[in-house]
This record gives sequence, C-alpha cells and structure tokens, in this order.
Amino acid sequence: MNVEPRKEIHPRPLLQRPMWESLDGTWDFALDEVAAWQAPDDVQWNSTIEVPFAPECQASGVGNTGFFQACWYRRNVEVPQFASNQRMIVHFGAIDYRATVWVNGNLAATHEGGYTPVRADITRLVTPGEIAEVVVRAEDDPKDLAKPRGKQEWQLEPHSIWYPRTTGIWQPVWYEVIHQTAIATLQWTPNVERWEIGFEARVEGPELAGLSIRLRLSARGVEIVRDEYNVASREVHRRIALSDPGIDDYRNELLWSPSTPTLIQADIELVASNGEVLDRVQSYTALRSIAIQADRFVLNGRPTQLVMVLDQGYWPESGMTAPNVHALRRDVELAKAMGFNGVRKHQKVEDPRYLYWADVLGLMVWEEMPSAYRFTRDSIRRLTQQWEAVIERDRSHPCIVAWVPFNESWGVPDLPDSPSQRHFVQALYHLTRTLDPTRPVIGNDGWESVATDIIGIHDYDDNPNRLAARYASGGPRLFERERPGGRLLLIGQSHGGQPIMLTEFGGIAFSDDLARSWGYTRSDTADDLAAHFQELLEAVRGCAIFAGFCYTQFADTYQEANGLLYADRRPKFPLERVALATRGPRTARNWREDSQYRERLMAMLMHAYASPSEEHSTRPEARP
Repeated sequence: MNVEPRKEIHPRPLLQRPMWESLDGTWDFALDEVAAWQAPDDVQWNSTIEVPFAPECQASGVGNTGFFQACWYRRNVEVPQFASNQRMIVHFGAIDYRATVWVNGNLAATHEGGYTPVRADITRLVTPGEIAEVVVRAEDDPKDLAKPRGKQEWQLEPHSIWYPRTTGIWQPVWYEVIHQTAIATLQWTPNVERWEIGFEARVEGPELAGLSIRLRLSARGVEIVRDEYNVASREVHRRIALSDPGIDDYRNELLWSPSTPTLIQADIELVASNGEVLDRVQSYTALRSIAIQADRFVLNGRPTQLVMVLDQGYWPESGMTAPNVHALRRDVELAKAMGFNGVRKHQKVEDPRYLYWADVLGLMVWEEMPSAYRFTRDSIRRLTQQWEAVIERDRSHPCIVAWVPFNESWGVPDLPDSPSQRHFVQALYHLTRTLDPTRPVIGNDGWESVATDIIGIHDYDDNPNRLAARYASGGPRLFERERPGGRLLLIGQSHGGQPIMLTEFGGIAFSDDLARSWGYTRSDTADDLAAHFQELLEAVRGCAIFAGFCYTQFADTYQEANGLLYADRRPKFPLERVALATRGPRTARNWREDSQYRERLMAMLMHAYASPSEEHSTRPEARP
C-alpha cells in the first residue's frame, strides 16, 4: 500500500490508523437550485470548491448564501495498491444534510444527518493503481424546519440569533485501506470508584475463528496494562482493573480534570489465530467520574463548580468549519485563558478534533443536539436517530461531561399543553441515560424541564442586583413565581433537589458597528463591557443556589456581537482581566501569592496570543 503515515491531527482521534490520506482540497462543484439532477451523468459541472468548506462561506471559493436545494461534488482519486484481503474506505466527517456517494458511476453510500460521519466502502467499485471518480450529492432543503439544523437560518438573510446556512461537506474527507477483517468501533467507560476502565470493541468483516485483541495502556510513558482478549461474536467487552495507587496524591495524578488532564494511551491490535496482526489502531481514554450528588455537580468525587462559556463554533470566513486545525486548539486555549473550565457547545456537534484538544488540554464540554423547529413524525424520527449517532461517536471523549438533547423547547414549542411533546423530551432523556448512564442529561436546557438531572436556567436580565435578588434564596418561590424568558422552569413536577445552573446569561453586545449588530444588552466601550461583565459574574457567583453557570458568549458570531472576543478571536478587553473576573475575587486577592496559577495562566495567554505553530504528532501527551 503506498499511503504514507501522516503527522497532522487525525480526523478521527479516538480510532487512529497511521496510514490515511486526506481528500480535502479542490473538487469540481455544481449548484442544483431545485434538486433537478438525480445522477452524476445529469450534472453540469461549472465551478470548483475548496473542501471541506461549505459553499455558503467565503473560504470555499463559492460564497453563495442564497437558497438552493442541492449541490454536487466531484474528484478523481488515485487508488492506492492494496491486496485482495484489504478494503478501501472513504470517510466524510459530516455532510449536511442528506448525502449520496457514487464511485465510478456506482452507488457507494447514502446517509441522512448533517452532523455525523458518512462512511463509504468502495473496495468493489475501484481498481488498485487506477483513478476513481468520486461524486457526492448533498441535498439540503434550506426551509425545512423539521430536520435538526441548529442555528442555520431559514430566511434569506441571517437575523437575531440565527446564522448563515451550511450545505454539503463541512468536515474533513479522507480515506484509509484496512484489512477486510478490522476493528470497526471502540468505546471507553471509566469507573473511578472501582478504579477500572470499561473497554468495548466491535470487529467487522468476514468472521474468523480464533481472533483476539491485544491491548496496551500507558500513562505518562509508563505501561499500566498489557492484556489479550478473545473475540466472541465479533465483539469484546471487558472491565480492565488498574492497580490502585491508594494514596490520594498518586490517585489524583492519574485522574483527568481541567487542571491535570492526564490521558491514558491505548495501542490495540487485532490478531488472527496464526499470530498475524490484521489491524493496528491507536486510541486514548482517561480515568474520571461525573456524578450528581444532591445539588452539586461532582467531578472525581469532589463538588466542582462549572464555570462555562457558551460557544457557537463559527468563524467569519469559514462558517461551522474551522479555518484550519490550529484554530480548534486555539479556541480551547482561549476558553481556558479566560478562566473557564468548560464550554457549552451550542446547537452544534463539533468537529472531533476540537474534542481531542479539549481532552488533551483539559476543558469540560456540554454537548448539545442541534434543534429542529417543528414537531412532526419526521422530526421525531430524525432527531432520535441522529442523536443516537452523536452519542455513539462522542461518548468516549473524557471532556464531555453532560448531554443536552433539547434547548429552550425548540422543536417542542407546546410543552406545557402537549403531552406528546413532553413524552418526546422524556423519551430522549431516558434514551440518553440508557445509552450513556455515566453522564448527567439536561432534558431541555433553559426552562420547562420535564425530565432532567440538572435544571438549567436562561436569564438575560442585565441588572446584576436584580439577578442576584432573584436567585439569592431559591426555594419554592423560584419555581412557582419566577419565569425567565416568560416560561415556567418546571412542568408537571416539583424540584427534586437537582443542581441548579444559570446556563445562559450576559449576552452584552459591544461592536465597532453597533447599528448593524445584535445583543441582549449593549455596552458603549470596551471598559464598560469589562465592568458590566465583572458585575454580572460577581452577582452570579454570589448566588449559592447555583452549582455552575455559563456566560453568553465566547466570540461574536455574524450579527450577534455579544462575545468576549471578536469573531476573529481578538479579545475585546485583556484576557487577564476576563480571567480575573471569571475566577472571582479570591483569585484577584491571591494573584500575586498564587504563583502556580499565575504561571499557568500566563502560559495559556502566550499560547492564545501567539500565532499557531505546526503540529507534530497525532498522539496526545499524557500531561500537557
């Protein structure tokens, strides 16, 4: 096989093979405004596009923000030499919304859902050493409100809190050649209480007798596990017991947290009965626990306040796609440099490489399903199937600490009066808990909770004193009388003692062009924004009822100018000042004395301000 190992970050960090080839770059392209073309031979190719940028954004070279029903891609691919017992797989990180893939005129794959991977086994459709034509059709009705679309605008021009549409390929395209019998999926489930890691692997391809999986785990360069397991019915399920160091200091060194994001490297081999290694993959996991205890969020057995920022995950020239892989790391570094220990990724399922950097650098993530905006049989089916695929893709990332299937009753607008809509929220809450019982689930973030492990409240009151007074005491009055956003906080239930978090607040707009920008409230100067931000943070931190909070928002996004950063990630006021306000008065008082924190923060600031550098490894360091 003539594919060379690559050094940049792997597009699928949790299941890496060293031999893969990117197909990003220039493809032939055609817009299909009314979805008239049904097959590759129908297409009138008339332009090119830079993949993986969506045609709506400038980085793609197309920049068409109008309405169109479908678009087409074409590229000739040099097929590597591979043996008769190998397969060639083409991967698309995400195609929005309904994808069809042809290779040499033959149907190779179909997929529905704009935020989950598309996989095409093209082995039988290509000849090793020759050129193959790959064609992709992306169908995406711009006005369809019954599909999961998140913040993608359905009107011609973006307005309020909605942004330009994303059609077609918007995450990396790549291929790999693997053995016909290979590892298809891996799942990791840490258990700190038992000091063990759950390991699940599924094998695909012709079933062979006597298969086994060899597993080697190491942390900070020290081997901690070397074992081999028999494959039964194409699967392996094991609970891997680790040696408990006993003393807390040593235990804490091995636990993953934002302050010590220790990762455990995994080297995995699929071995035939004759000893031949059929497949080799690299992965990683971490030891960490997430729990809800009474009214607190608990990380590794310790109550932890979530200090989060809402992050939309858009860039000015490239939309939902990062302009380059360095931008993903930079966003994680900026969030940490501003003093936050987590982000709430809002209405977007992020590129896995962002989650990789959150794992490596230590940033907790709430993952949220992009909303549909109508409640129909079709929207129920789509949301359920795609949410299950999202959890399957991402549940092994240590950084993810909560799942959010619904936001602000979007897609279920009549929750107070509609039993079927309430049942749907409850059903997805319980489905999520079934698929992943290790993390809390926020059934409907913002208000109108009908099933949840955390009560999330959205309140954009810009008066710090009023905000503090509203939440100072909590208790029955909060749930019976207060209606942030004009909505009840609970429906059909009383408060069961769950943690309460203010998961959206702030939203202060500051821009050089306030006349054309939008926000929940406004500041006239950068100093005014900094002062208002600090006052709001002090008010929220002073409310003992809150187990955490999430400030809106990380960066300006198109017309929404309420970021702490401009859209290009320049700070609106110094990051040091943001961090001190975020961390609170204790940090400010101890700034000179706490040299360890100061050095750590300054290192983050230097990384965040610096120009991105070339990445040299696809393997996360054990302790960055």
